[in-house]
Parts: sequence; C-alpha cells; structure tokens
Amino acid sequence: MDLDRGKLARIDRKLLAGLGQDESFQMVRVPVTAAKWATWKRYCDAVGLSMGRALAALIDHELVSVFDEFNDDDQPVFARDTQEQLAAREEEIIVRERELGATGDRIKEQAERLRHWEDELRRCELQVEALSKLAARPTRAEPKIGRNDRCPCGSGFKYKQCHGR
Repeated sequence: MDLDRGKLARIDRKLLAGLGQDESFQMVRVPVTAAKWATWKRYCDAVGLSMGRALAALIDHELVSVFDEFNDDDQPVFARDTQEQLAAREEEIIVRERELGATGDRIKEQAERLRHWEDELRRCELQVEALSKLAARPTRAEPKIGRNDRCPCGSGFKYKQCHGR
C-alpha cells in the first residue's frame, strides 16, 4: 500500500479530530526534561487546555505547516472548535449586551425618579427654611394706649373721647 504524505496527513488529522472524546485514555510519550514538562503544564493550565489537547494541536499545526495543503474538511483540528467557541462567546456577548442595555435603562429610570425626589426635597427644605425665618422674626409689639392717654391721631383729646369709642 503506497500512501503519499498528503494522504497520511489527512489520516492523522482525522485521527486527531477524535481525540477530544476519549483524550483521558490517550497516552503520549514526549521526550522532554522535567522543567520543560512543568512549563508546558503551566502553559496548558493558563490557557485552559488539557495537555493532551494542546499536544494534539501542536502536532496538527506542524502537519499543516509541513504539508501546507488543506481544504475545509481538513481544517486544523482545533480551528473548527475555536470557531465554534468563538461563535458561542459572541452570542453570549450579545446576550450580555442586551442585559446590560436593559439594566442601563432601569438605572436611567431610577436616576430620573431620584432627581424628581431630590427636587421635591429641595422645595420642602426651602419652605421649611422660609417658615423658620418667619417664626424666628421678632414681632413688634405696639405700645398699648391707655384710656386716659392722649390719642395718637394728634387731636389732643383723650383716647377714650376720640378713637377709643
């Protein structure tokens, strides 16, 4: 059976595409030092990939770069997954933006009500201030005119004879 490198790459890609379902049972021996392996593990943890999926992605990337020929069916293993995840995240962002817009509208309504209440409070405060000024103003008591005092009108008569009647 004579297979060229392109066919072998396609076969490898198809095999790697199925890695995601039972990757916990896959065994890969990689000849690296403990330090490199620890660095690789930290990288995978930071990105959120299992080490097996990350290795499969590297192998896939290398195969594509070597053969540099693939059609839509032979798209790199994780390119499809990444595109699907990106589409799902974009939909999630759209939903969150709608929720954010609704929340913004509710906040605007509350702010308008608050402004109305603040204006009402200011009016009440002004009324209280004006009433307190009126209450604090001393009342001018006019001197009481006795019955036998001269009338304030200037007639010269006693009050009881002039305006006191």
